[in-house]
Amino acid sequence: MEKFFFFLYSFLSFFLYVIALPLLAFFSFKTKYKDSLPARFFLWNNKPLKPHGIWFHSCSFGEAKAIKSLVDELPQESLRMTTTTYTGYKVIENYTKESRYLPFEPLLFGWLKPQKALVVMEAEFWYLLFALAQSRGAKTILINARMSDRSFPKYKKIEWLYKQIFKHIDEVYAQTDKDKERLESLGAKNVVITGNIKLAHLPDVTKEIKKPSSLVVCGASTHEGEETLILDAFAAFKKEHPEAVLLLVPRHPERFDKVAKMMEAFSAENHCTAQRYSQNEVLSSDIVLVDTLGELVNMYAISDIVILGGAFQPIGGHNAAEAAQFGCKIISGKHYFNQKDIFDAIEGIVVVEASNLSKRLLQYGLLKPTVIKSKSDTTLIIESLKSVL
Repeated sequence: MEKFFFFLYSFLSFFLYVIALPLLAFFSFKTKYKDSLPARFFLWNNKPLKPHGIWFHSCSFGEAKAIKSLVDELPQESLRMTTTTYTGYKVIENYTKESRYLPFEPLLFGWLKPQKALVVMEAEFWYLLFALAQSRGAKTILINARMSDRSFPKYKKIEWLYKQIFKHIDEVYAQTDKDKERLESLGAKNVVITGNIKLAHLPDVTKEIKKPSSLVVCGASTHEGEETLILDAFAAFKKEHPEAVLLLVPRHPERFDKVAKMMEAFSAENHCTAQRYSQNEVLSSDIVLVDTLGELVNMYAISDIVILGGAFQPIGGHNAAEAAQFGCKIISGKHYFNQKDIFDAIEGIVVVEASNLSKRLLQYGLLKPTVIKSKSDTTLIIESLKSVL
């Protein structure tokens, strides 16, 4: 049965790949995908990783940043890295030159070399990734594993698939007791609770930025529809606090230009000044669009109030601990389902309906500075990885 599933899955994934080739080729010319799609689906400038290392796979920017606490404990020459996003790649290339975009599954047959361990972050459940890595000698490990209330019913509907995937995962490190229970119901074995590793290592300030003398509001990691909401709330706030400054930090760099136009139109209508941080790093305007990667933690360090994006739309939220480490007052939307464990570990976050954001911001004096109540322990993961070196 297991061999039959392997061949059937391999055939179907290759079939889907072939019929999708024209569409993939078309999107490869889009600016957003010009690096990732050619590398992932056509192996363009994407040679195999060197063999016999510790291979980490993390999908996004936040996940790639979160593995730093593990990376720092391992010999640099042993590191191998893959990701599927441009923002993730900008992080992992700083860890090692052995950094690549992860090829689509059927291409792994010729691309994947034997490694000592494969470490996959959170919910990247690629069957052939685990099956091929394990068959070629790697210890396969899933870390920071989670099953949210929202996603678990979807996983259960195709439980048969996940039972096949977990046959090829040697160790699982889960975030919570509930995650452990849910993962085991899908076939996971050797499940250990370590907490959320995004709390194990929080990003450090990379440069000192001079804080404006007035109140600083940071609209952080925003998505489509959230910038308008934050700008409207700031307009009301500005009437009571004329010296206040708004730092606007979109989550995805491909949206920088669009948000810049939105900001410029807003500033003209509301008679305030605006600037792009990439053009002037002195915070001298009423609204500053932070349109460079890697600056968010530096902005958190000088912020009084953080309006955390990704939760006013049904995105799932973002890592509130990065702001909470500085004691920022944090306002979030209610759609933080992917970050529930992190929110539970932080005291003081205020969750509001999108329609009440303006009112809550005006009551900023009643907000409490946030405090991180608990962190995680990655000791067992590090010991497991060092055992194969």
